[in-house]
Formats: sequence, structure tokens, C-alpha cells
Amino acid sequence: MSERLSVLKTYKLFVGGKFPRSESGRVYEVTTAKGQWLANAPLASRKDARDAVVAARKAFGGWSGATAYNRGQILYRVAEMLEGRRDQFVAEVAEGEGLSKAKASAQVDAAIDRWVWYAGWSDKTAQIAGSANPVAGPYFNLSSPEPTGVVTLLAPQDSSFLGLVSVIAPAIVTGNTAVVVASEKSPLPALSLAEVLATSDLPGGVVNILSGRTAEIAAPLAAHQDVNAIDLAGADPELAVELEKASADNLKRVLRPQPVDWAADPGTGRLLAFLETKTVWHPMGV
Repeated sequence: MSERLSVLKTYKLFVGGKFPRSESGRVYEVTTAKGQWLANAPLASRKDARDAVVAARKAFGGWSGATAYNRGQILYRVAEMLEGRRDQFVAEVAEGEGLSKAKASAQVDAAIDRWVWYAGWSDKTAQIAGSANPVAGPYFNLSSPEPTGVVTLLAPQDSSFLGLVSVIAPAIVTGNTAVVVASEKSPLPALSLAEVLATSDLPGGVVNILSGRTAEIAAPLAAHQDVNAIDLAGADPELAVELEKASADNLKRVLRPQPVDWAADPGTGRLLAFLETKTVWHPMGV
């Protein structure tokens, strides 16, 4: 009996709920921490980045208009789906980051738990970010949080899955839509996460995932007039300065890169980073 040939996986981008190849047709080699070949990942282009923004903008109305309870249900569903594919993600994290199976397992478990944690915040954010304001007059004065819009997320380079989840989940649970640039050196967990998102009731376009050269993809996104905010978690100091300057053109919200222990309690910082506050004055009845 002849030996069976294994079926190598073809990794693709995730844009608008679909899995296109890069429009340029380019790929790049992804290797293990020891330099061994793992897979060919799509090398996204400026055109792919623009397509992802269009998809995110199209999805924003429906996602931001969904009930907080519904968004929480969908994030919890993502956690359920990840639990069923846990072994795959453990293998990808271990190979890509050079971790032992035990350490990779801990990272994946923490990432799954993080989806659940943010799902629980979906209908509670307004309680900590909103307020009823005292005013000297016959008015109700109420402040409530609203999503910023389309957010670009540069995933951390050194935490290909837990860090990735830690920037995506807080951005979308509050109603934003996202264009995610995966870790350049370890993009496979992000591209596999796309397959989970596509089957977890998340509307197409809410999360769009690109892989490739971080600087090459991030530059047009930072300058894009229809991107409302950018998280620079995956940018090095030099690139971060360039992207901040480009983001100033349309007054994007910018979350600057800073040292983060992704395994620690995430707090509410990223949850509140991409929210706007709407204040309404309403006359009291006499």
C-alpha cells in the first residue's frame, strides 16, 4: 500500500465574510521559531486593505445597531467554536511562537476565556461609561457610549493568538467593526480564527483579517479617510510614529503601543478606547 500524501492547508485572507486570496496573488513563507517551513500565507496588498475597509463600513450599521445582548451571544459562540478546535490552535501557537505544548495550551485557554469575559461586558459597558449628569435647570442630561466606527487593529507581533484576541474582542463587543493586520511572523492563528468567526454567527465584514508585511498594510489603513481609529499594538516605535502622523489627517483615535502582559487581567482600557460619548439634553415635564 502506497504512503498517503498529506493535504496541505491553503491559508487565505478574510474580507467581508469571504476567503479571498490576495488580489496580488503574492504569498510569503511562514516558518517555525526554529526556521522550519510551516505554510504559505497570503501577502495582502493596499487593494486588499481598501477592500477590507469597505466591508467593515458596510457591516457597521447592522453590527452597531444590534442589541448588546446579541453581540454578547455571538462572542460567546466564538468561544464555543474555539473550544472545539482547541488542539489546532495549540499546535499553531506552539510552532509559531516556539512554545512548549503546555505553555501554548495555557495561551489558547486564556484566549478562549477572554472571548467569554468580553461577551459578559457587552450589555454592561454603558453602566461604567455612561451617566446621568446633574445640571442647573429643568432638563435631563444623559451621556451614553457609542462605537467609534471602523477600527484598524495591528495585532501584537509577539502574541499571535492571546494578544490577537485581546485587541479584537474589546473593539467589536461595543459595536465597532475591525480591519485586523495579523502578526507578521506568526499569522496562522489569526487566519484560522477567521474560519471560526465565519461559522459563529458573526455578520460578514465585522472582522476582516489581513496577513502580510505590517508596515506595508498599515500605511494605507492609517491614511484611509473612512477608518475612524487605529490600535498600534503591533507596530514598532518607528512605524508607530509614522502611522500616528498619517492618522492625524482625519483625526483618528489612536491607541499607542505600550508594554502589555497579555496574560494579565485586561481591565476595561481597551473596552473603552474606541467609544464616543453622546450627551442628550431633554426637558423635564412640568
